Amino acid sequence: MTAVIEVASLSKKFFGRCVVEDISFSVEKGEVFGYLGPNGAGKTTTMRILLGLLAPTSGRAMVLSSDLAVDDRARGDVGVLMENNGLYERLSAEENLEYFARLYGIGDPGDRVAELLEFTGLHERSTEPVGNFSTGMKRKLGIARAILHEPEIVFFDEPSSGLDPEAQHMVRELILGLSKKEAMTVFLNSHNLDEVQRICSRVAILHRGKIQALDTVSRLTEDRGKSVYTVTLADPGTFPAALDILSTASGMSGLTLDGDRVSMYLDTLPPHEVISMLVKGGIGVNEAQREARSLEEIYLGVMRQAEGDSS
Repeated sequence: MTAVIEVASLSKKFFGRCVVEDISFSVEKGEVFGYLGPNGAGKTTTMRILLGLLAPTSGRAMVLSSDLAVDDRARGDVGVLMENNGLYERLSAEENLEYFARLYGIGDPGDRVAELLEFTGLHERSTEPVGNFSTGMKRKLGIARAILHEPEIVFFDEPSSGLDPEAQHMVRELILGLSKKEAMTVFLNSHNLDEVQRICSRVAILHRGKIQALDTVSRLTEDRGKSVYTVTLADPGTFPAALDILSTASGMSGLTLDGDRVSMYLDTLPPHEVISMLVKGGIGVNEAQREARSLEEIYLGVMRQAEGDSS
């Protein structure tokens, strides 16, 4: 795999305060990479440094092997969508894209504009003024504007912010399509953890300018913290007896019931011991499985741990 974004020992200070502190990570070609953290964690500052809009205090931030602050040759291979869609509301969707195509130096943009209007599902309303569009439609057109020149990398800052669930789903599908159909690398700043878990292959979690976790979504949700184990009982009526048996065991916590399923956190107790205890106690078991935790649980755990470490 080829790294298209490389950050090494990057720090940024404003008036003596460190906003980004000694962070390092890389993003591979074709990845959808999530960059997470609360407000003030340093996410937008990192993105602005990568885009060449801010100079780092120390360290290195490379995009397509270039430092965009001093070498803009790769700038044409980068697309950006900040929280503002950057559209002209008196123009139609088609006119907006044609205007930005001229700015990008695209000589005959007709086919590309038509392709993107189809890709974003806006082709049937392409001649309407953008001011008539819903927030979700404007966001979709903003995505089309960001990728109009077929960049290798596209940066998104809170792409689903302020959208209703249906519009969030549409934007999520568009971003997935960029990676799968357009073969673009996506760098995503987002507070929407469900969105990130659905579309990102890897994530970095920031707290006060420092990266606290960096891994694939699957490894973070499966391996970090307590393991959630769920047992489906053959007879829901045996739950009280199962609860009595399991409550005497050490190495587990958080026993809960949901219909015929008993869930628990396994700290040190092996899963086969749970089954053995129930069977020996005369409790029938239909199914048992280890469940991945949500990215939201992992994120909140990382934040709590980081707050504890910094206090």
